This record gives sequence, C-alpha cells and structure tokens, in this order.
Amino acid sequence: MSNVIKKPASEKIILGIDPGTNIMGYGLILVEGNKYSLLQFGVIHLKKYTTHELKLKKIFERITGLIDEFHPDAVALEAPFYGENIQSMLKLGRAQGVAMAAALAREIPIAEYSPKKVKQSVTGNGNSSKEQVAEMLKTLLHIQEIPKLLDATDALAVAICHHFHAGRLQTRGRTGGWKSFLEDNPDRIKS
Repeated sequence: MSNVIKKPASEKIILGIDPGTNIMGYGLILVEGNKYSLLQFGVIHLKKYTTHELKLKKIFERITGLIDEFHPDAVALEAPFYGENIQSMLKLGRAQGVAMAAALAREIPIAEYSPKKVKQSVTGNGNSSKEQVAEMLKTLLHIQEIPKLLDATDALAVAICHHFHAGRLQTRGRTGGWKSFLEDNPDRIKS
C-alpha cells in the first residue's frame, strides 16, 4: 500500500533549494490558486562529513527524503554564483547537480534561478541582502522567527521566485510579478 498524498489539481508544492557544501538550505511552499503558504524550511548540515563524496551522498539522501515526504510538483534551485575560487565552484556545482539528480530520479521538473533574480522576485531589488530577503519572507509567509542560518530563507526565496516566474500567479488575466502581487494581495503585506 502506497502512502502517496493526493493533492487537488489546483494545489502545487514547490521545493526550493539553496545549494551548499557545508550547509544546504531547503524550503517548501504550498500554492493554492494565487495564494501560497509555508510548509517547511530548514537546513541540511554537511560540515560533519569528512569527505566531499560523503557530503554528496547525504545531499542526495536528504533531498530524496524531502521529495518522498512532500511530493513536490517542482524543484527550484539557486544557480551558483561565479567566484574566484575554482575548487569551491566545482564543489558547489557538484552539490547542486546531486540535488538536481535527486529530483530527476523522481521525475520532478527542475528550474534554476540566478541569485539576483531570486532577490528581485522577493524584494523587488536584485541587490538585496540575505537579511532583507529573510525579512520580506517573514512577512509574506507569516514566519514567526527568522532562523539563524539564512540558507533556509534563501531556499524559500527560490521557491517563491519559481512560483512567480513559472507563471503560476495568475491574477485578473495577468502573469505574476511583484507589482501585480502587491496590487492584488494588499492583505498579505503588513504596514
């Protein structure tokens, strides 16, 4: 007997991932029509694993576990930014690739967004700080307390970005965006 959760066709679950080799953030949102709500968010601690290979194995297992528990309809990942350290970029790319493979192994579509696009989607400013993104998500998703590790809120931001850019926010015939969201959902923003 399978314990697959049946969702109404109008509901979608999005898993957002902020890839990392020491800490990987994840966030899940439930989309119902043009409304969305927080399901769960957190981080996967990887520092304790001694080899990069073991970290990759744990990433695969934990992402697969989240997929099996929540049955997301899409997985959205933040694209690695290009830095000076080539070895760090390679390791981060591998971590992202393993997270993608976990989604693809369960036949879940994946999408990738640049850090600037994620910030722009959530705050309206592509140069926002992690703290500004977290504060906006606190308001949008009614989060009681911002976590100490902002990788978790970064992952939620990726999920929200995917929701906006996948055309899922349809309001009065328009596709989604920050401006249309504010116009159509004044009750979601606290003064």
